[in-house]
Amino acid sequence: MKRKTENQMLVIFGASGDLTARKLVPALYSLYAEDQLPEHFVVLGTSRSDMTDADFRNQVVLESDYLKEKLKNSDEAKTKKFAEMFFYQDLGESYGVDYASLRERVGQLNDEKRTQGNIMYYLSTPPRLYETIAKNLAEAGLSTQNNGWKRLIVEKPFGYSLETAKALNQGLQEHFKESQIYRIDHYLGKETVQNLLVTRFANSIFEPLWNRNYIKHVEITNAESVGVEKRGGYYDKSGALRDMFQNHLLQIVSLIVMEPPIGDEPEEIRDEKVKALKSLRIMRDEKTLHDNTIRAQYIASDIQGKIVKGYREEEDVDAESTTETFAAIKFFVDNWRWKDVPFYVRTAKRMPTKVTEVVIHFKSPHHQIFKESGIQNKDNKLIIRIQPDEGILIKFGVKVPGQGFKVERANLDFYYSSLMEAHVMEAYERLLLDAMQGDATLYARADEVEAAWEFVDPILDYWQNGKDVRMYGYPSGTWGPRNSDELIEGEGYWRNPGENLTDDENYCVLC
Repeated sequence: MKRKTENQMLVIFGASGDLTARKLVPALYSLYAEDQLPEHFVVLGTSRSDMTDADFRNQVVLESDYLKEKLKNSDEAKTKKFAEMFFYQDLGESYGVDYASLRERVGQLNDEKRTQGNIMYYLSTPPRLYETIAKNLAEAGLSTQNNGWKRLIVEKPFGYSLETAKALNQGLQEHFKESQIYRIDHYLGKETVQNLLVTRFANSIFEPLWNRNYIKHVEITNAESVGVEKRGGYYDKSGALRDMFQNHLLQIVSLIVMEPPIGDEPEEIRDEKVKALKSLRIMRDEKTLHDNTIRAQYIASDIQGKIVKGYREEEDVDAESTTETFAAIKFFVDNWRWKDVPFYVRTAKRMPTKVTEVVIHFKSPHHQIFKESGIQNKDNKLIIRIQPDEGILIKFGVKVPGQGFKVERANLDFYYSSLMEAHVMEAYERLLLDAMQGDATLYARADEVEAAWEFVDPILDYWQNGKDVRMYGYPSGTWGPRNSDELIEGEGYWRNPGENLTDDENYCVLC
């Protein structure tokens, strides 16, 4: 259903940066082309760069490499009308100066463009500036909701640890109410992540099976084929656990683990996600952490005839770095639904392909009557592919035609690409539109962020300070260190998928 989007202004801090041109403006253009923007809508970019309105429009719209493909199908008048929504205000050399000039420009545009005092602030800046910007907006009277609503969107990372996340939340909440703060996680904007809720709660064939009685274990893989590229300076202070696991992957975990909400209201869904994260069994003793966590770094390798650098040889990376580019965690959930069901989550760079997927492994039938069929150890699986080749795959047994009962695996699949009539929104399109409409369902709440850090902090502390902590190596272009398969209980390995959803290399490629 198409919801009403009120007239409003979007103020982007850090508007001269890469995120604005690469993600935000293309997302806004798609919303514009789909007639999803309100009648009166303005974008005011602000940063420390010296630009005019015309300069800003040229940079992010008219001459943008990121919009070339989209603008091919747009006539000149339509493109011009879109560009005319964009304005720019120079904030000088620091985001910590007086915001009087910004307040004046906001007021002027609000009156001229009839945006009704509704403003969404998007902080596309380093996290260290979040509190400074929020404080200055409040002191300039730009956070009050007496004459229209005000919302604040902040990008990840939400803190560097539990302590810093709490400090950041408290700092923002001094100047904005929690209901005004939207913590964006672009993974939640992906259609297949949202479909986890529908798959579970709208289908009676799944929900009765979604528990420890029928599920053997749950596996989540996030693999990237690239290395750290030009982000070595940032990544070496972060690592795979902070960069991907604490936010993106634990968000996916919460959607798998959560109990049915009362309804589909944002706070009802977010309440259940918080409960899910709080039910994760926190690992505190060194033996548990040693047995259930693995970290590693990619090392130099020959990939298809090309020598690829190891992590410690990358630009801006410490030559003796102990920052992980591979993290694999086994953990449990302490509630009735998931008691004793292991969860296996891994994330890494420089793997054979780029892929993110969830695999639900179901238990074998208690009584096997087709023992000679070769079907043992080939349990039913539900695979939810988040990217690429987005879709859902069910693996089940069927009889091979002919005499006897020879059983083979068959695939039942669905691809989002088959929905030719439907426009599948990209992540930032969906999330921006939701924030414009005041729907916080797909945004993280303060207690949600802190619950995720509660689980991750002891792992990070152990990796930093524990005894007998090892850093493994894995050749670039492989599926990680060979001992990562030892996390999986019983006879089995990680599912090592290909680019296509139905590719199933379910074996240990390094053993």
